[in-house]
Amino acid sequence: MNIQKVAVIGGGTAGWLAANHLGKALLSKNVSITLIESPDIPTIGVGEGTVPTIRKTLHSFGISETEFIKRCDVTFKQSIKFQNWLDKRLHGPTNFYHHLFDPPSPMGDDLSALWLQTPMQEYSKLVSSQHAVCEANLAPKLITTPEYQAIQGYAYHLNAAKFALLLADNAQQKFGVTHIKANVVDTKLHLDGSIDALILDTCGEQKFDFYIDCSGFESILLAKALKVPFVDKSQQLFVNKAVVVQVPTESDAIIPPYTKATAHQAGWIWDIALSSRRGVGLVYSNAHLEDEQAQQKLNRYLQGRLDQYSYRTIPMNVGYRKQFWAKNCVALGLAQGFLEPIEATSIMLTDFAAGYLANRFPTSTAQMAALSERFNQTMTYAWERVVEFAKMHYCLSDRTDSDFWIENRDPQTIPEGLQNKLALWNEYVPMSEDLFSKFEVFNVENYLYVLYGMKYATKTPQIGELSLIEAKKHADRIQQRANLLCQQLPSHRDLLQKIHQFGFQKV
Repeated sequence: MNIQKVAVIGGGTAGWLAANHLGKALLSKNVSITLIESPDIPTIGVGEGTVPTIRKTLHSFGISETEFIKRCDVTFKQSIKFQNWLDKRLHGPTNFYHHLFDPPSPMGDDLSALWLQTPMQEYSKLVSSQHAVCEANLAPKLITTPEYQAIQGYAYHLNAAKFALLLADNAQQKFGVTHIKANVVDTKLHLDGSIDALILDTCGEQKFDFYIDCSGFESILLAKALKVPFVDKSQQLFVNKAVVVQVPTESDAIIPPYTKATAHQAGWIWDIALSSRRGVGLVYSNAHLEDEQAQQKLNRYLQGRLDQYSYRTIPMNVGYRKQFWAKNCVALGLAQGFLEPIEATSIMLTDFAAGYLANRFPTSTAQMAALSERFNQTMTYAWERVVEFAKMHYCLSDRTDSDFWIENRDPQTIPEGLQNKLALWNEYVPMSEDLFSKFEVFNVENYLYVLYGMKYATKTPQIGELSLIEAKKHADRIQQRANLLCQQLPSHRDLLQKIHQFGFQKV
């Protein structure tokens, strides 16, 4: 049977990203796409950080970067600044490192070996000019830089609710996606277990050939209707709750061009600055911190002002579905699963999975068995790599001030794949060949920034005299470029104001 009618269940970022990816890919193939969104269920709306790959996605959808920035309260994100992730007694009370978006050592050979000779300075400062740009709160580009192009690598911070609305408009106007506001009250299955139809509260039974479950944590199709089990990762990633709040800011306040991630006794705090407010969330393990203690910690972080704002506590079920594609249904976004937001992986995994599905979308039911097997293998691999990368932030910490940090270093809680990588990188500086799949979520530069930001003790490699001279020249060139960029680039807020006034050049 040919697949001609597709339903996306759920709106928000996940649903509308899926609708755009599929709408673009299937526009010329006589396939209709209908997004069914509940009018009664608000989106989670806390996923406000992205990674650089989102720029390529938005450009491919035909969305103007200027319009996106204006409509979605967008600010630029060039890094995640990890504060207080190491022992204060050993590394100082203001210890931090940057996980930058520009690759390290851009003007010659890798400088990691040079850093290991003298690891007192910040790794990111040695290997990238972007460290200085971030610390000076500067923008990653000029107003004359064309849309989606960059002087320094960047992603975005954004208002998630407004982002979903922009994606919704784009999908309907450019790709002909139909939008229905209704609640799914029941699901009918075929004898073979696949989904036959949805029962909607406003328009009764609706039949489709293929279903995309973007219904969030509820996962009303994949989990509830098709009974796909959940793979629990709470024994490796302990963080399972968040207290979230939005804090208004002054119109002239400095806007950091990075996400702040500040560690605490049993987790960490994200702090994302938009142009007129900050999105702040304290994530924690409820096995190590009571809810009331978490609120008290967030109140201290906000200098005693928490009660001035509306805040809420969100439980997080940490893990993913054993299958992401079952029968004629694929789950995306939170319906696939959730891992803590330490590296803004939720939107990233949704974008990756939706794009992958769109490029390998079945034209008939006969193709689904082979395609679903490949999709499930790929996405399982991706989710496991995210588990490893997130865990690395915790198990490398030398903090001893709570059981949370001590237990995170217990080998029983560290995935075997990560243990093998760390054992290798104890002897050798990481290189791209250590990551052997094209479906790696994080590249070697991501590992380098976190490993050496957290002072990982790789065995110091021997460097020949000539190589050492060249490495120091390379480091000097990076510092010279950093000085030049700090003179040329505008402040973050200044660029945003100019974008709202004039807009970028079109590509």
